[in-house]
Amino acid sequence: MINKTVHHAADALHDITDGMTLLLGGFGLCGIPENCIRELVRKGVTNLTCISNNAGVDDFGIGMLLRNRQVAKMIASYVGENAEFERQLLSGELEVELVPQGTLATRCLAAGYGMPAVFTPAGVGTEVAEGKEVRRFHGRDYLMEMAFDADFALVKAWKGDTAGNLIYRMTARNFNPVMAMAGKITVAEVEELVEAGTLDPDQIHTPGIYVHRIFQGVDYEKRIEQRTVRQKA
Repeated sequence: MINKTVHHAADALHDITDGMTLLLGGFGLCGIPENCIRELVRKGVTNLTCISNNAGVDDFGIGMLLRNRQVAKMIASYVGENAEFERQLLSGELEVELVPQGTLATRCLAAGYGMPAVFTPAGVGTEVAEGKEVRRFHGRDYLMEMAFDADFALVKAWKGDTAGNLIYRMTARNFNPVMAMAGKITVAEVEELVEAGTLDPDQIHTPGIYVHRIFQGVDYEKRIEQRTVRQKA
């Protein structure tokens, strides 16, 4: 069994260069690859195309890459928590492709399954459909959406083993598993790294065959986008 462990994010991302397309897992700020994002900021790579459910917040997650002008194009579903994203979009500094959330996930799955495209009714008759092929099946129109073609997928899991098998917790399971399937090279950072054979095979969400490099992350903040607490009576 191949040991896919690297020591830290710098080793895992050493061959990411300017102009690459990256899938970044997570849902909001939950389950984002914090260590990988910090390393991208440190490396200073630019002209990136980032595919993610969201754009982070101004000073955390993908927001740090946007703040440093490292992102040329953002492909995402939900971007409403990031004022810097909004400023760059409105000023024309940032190319943006907004994708329905289900379509985003399905385009990841298609890439993982080796399918070039999928057909979906989501977005038919809207701006999402502009410039895209429409086909009719069983009396209903469907858009042809292309599978993502990403150089790297950067994902975060709760626990993983040295062979790359991954277990996610709760909301972090939304986009990380499908993105782990979709990258030409998938890098996983985990909170706890164990020896191969330690994990219960029945609990594994992403098999190690999809993961090329894995490391144990440090200093997780696990922020909340909009913290809401109940007022004392």
